[in-house]
Amino acid sequence: MIKVKRLNRTDVIINAELIELVEETPDTIITLTNGHKFLVLDSSTDIINKVIAYKQKIYAGHSLKNIEP
Repeated sequence: MIKVKRLNRTDVIINAELIELVEETPDTIITLTNGHKFLVLDSSTDIINKVIAYKQKIYAGHSLKNIEP
């Protein structure tokens, strides 16, 4: 799971395994495999880095309470 910030500056936690597409139009839109879309303030580069950090921690066997970069 990764934390991103919606346009109204509230946080939302997204399952990184369900991300299908990230677009910048210029706002960043995250589309999940189930069709849900999230308009967020984070850049596509930030999202990529958060997903990479999340997966590195998962594959290294760290607990989920320390996921957020």
